[in-house]
Formats: sequence, C-alpha cells, structure tokens
Amino acid sequence: MTPTEFQALTGADDAKVADLESFIARLTEANAVMNLVGPDSLPDVWNRHIWDSAQLLELAPAASTWADLGAGAGFPGVVLAILLKGRPGAHVWLVDSLGKRCRFLQEVVQALALPATVINGRAEEQTLRVDVVTARAVAPMEKLLGYTQPYLQRGAQGLFLKGEKAEAELIEARKVWHFDSDLSVSRSDPRGRLVSVRSLRRVHSR
Repeated sequence: MTPTEFQALTGADDAKVADLESFIARLTEANAVMNLVGPDSLPDVWNRHIWDSAQLLELAPAASTWADLGAGAGFPGVVLAILLKGRPGAHVWLVDSLGKRCRFLQEVVQALALPATVINGRAEEQTLRVDVVTARAVAPMEKLLGYTQPYLQRGAQGLFLKGEKAEAELIEARKVWHFDSDLSVSRSDPRGRLVSVRSLRRVHSR
C-alpha cells in the first residue's frame, strides 16, 4: 500500500499523511536500537501497521476519546491520534508499562503535536474514562479482558486487533468472562480479526 492508496481509503488529508510519514521515519530509526516492530514488517508499513490501525475508526466513527493499552510502537494509538488531530475533544491515551517505549511515544507526541498523553504504568490500574479502549498484540483475549475490565465498566467499548486465533481465544475467554462481542474480518489482512466487546463481567461474579 502507498500513502496515496491510504488516502483514498481513509480520506486523510495531506497534513495527516505527512504526520504519518514523519512517524514512520521516527519508528524506523528507533527500531534499529530497540525492538518496537518486526523489521520485516516495515517495508509494508502502510498496510501492516498504518491501515491496520486506522480501520478502527470506521468501527467507532463518533468516538473521540481512546485508550491504547500496551501502546508499544504506537499502533494503533499514535495512528489514531494523528487521524483525530483537529477534531474537537479528541484525545488518545497511550498506556505502556515499559519506560523506553514510553519515551519513544512521548517524543512522537511532542514532535507531531498530537492530542495524546503517554502514561507509563499498568493498564488495569488507570482510572481513565474513554469512549473506546483498544489494544493490538498485547495478550490472549482472556487476559486482555482483565486488563480492559475497568475501562469497560466505566462505559467504554472494547475494540481489539487480533490475529487468526481470535475465535479460539474468544471461546477460552468465555470460560472466565461473560460478554457481548462482534467479530469482523480485518481489512488490512484477511487472516486478522477485529473484536468488539461490551458488557463484561466475570463468570463467577455476583
């Protein structure tokens, strides 16, 4: 995928594409000294990472506030912040427990003047109230739902980027959690899945 093709899919303006290109350059440089993404994924970065992240906005077009748990390299959170830049009330919280990843994210947020806040801490310990909580390649669904439970209980929708094992992960998660979910095929990779979750509670809670 090229930046032009990405623009055609998303309607992103030239300024946002320029921000995305600056982000990619910073990611590529940082990736040489710390493991943020698999190096083999960078040649196809616009599809594998940028479009993969951006498609979440189509599932929650009215959402202005997002929390990205295990934000890592900035997918999907930094991409969402770039695309939401300029929307009144838009903000993305980038939550990660590893200091060096947070320092990278903070540099990107400051350099691109993004509507985002970096939080160095454990996802499940935050008291954020957001429209959507999201995560990508963080943990199997059973564990991920534990991380996101506080956000969902405060009214957030869960939107998660998962791989081809998503269906099996949901089956396992239902042994521990009651929840409503929708599953759709990723537009960036037919093997990927987008999982939407609401109404989460533990199976044995009273």
